[in-house]
Amino acid sequence: MKTCLVVDDSRVIRKVARRIVEDLGFEVAEAVDGNEALAWCRAMMPQAILLDWHMPMMGGPEFLRRLRAEPGGDQPKVIFCSVENDLERIREALDSGADEYIMKPFDGEIVAAKFAQAGVA
Repeated sequence: MKTCLVVDDSRVIRKVARRIVEDLGFEVAEAVDGNEALAWCRAMMPQAILLDWHMPMMGGPEFLRRLRAEPGGDQPKVIFCSVENDLERIREALDSGADEYIMKPFDGEIVAAKFAQAGVA
């Protein structure tokens, strides 16, 4: 089964995202920040990562840079999911190695479309 790691410091967002991603046929794991997500990826690299931008300890951009430097870290499709809507921030996310970008709030249709565009749906 395909796995997706949902990384967000909001429990509500993780819960909503989990429900949506499970409906897409993924087994879902959760992390509250980049440190926890990186540890999870080192133990078992997921096929997809739904990643928040602003989190305590280690935010999304830093996590993504570190992930891409890990063995196998180039494999997961990473979809940023953030309130950041400035074009410069979106470009920064994509330049850091993200495959797609979703702006919050999101719904199942948006997530499904972005996962399809990233090639993991």
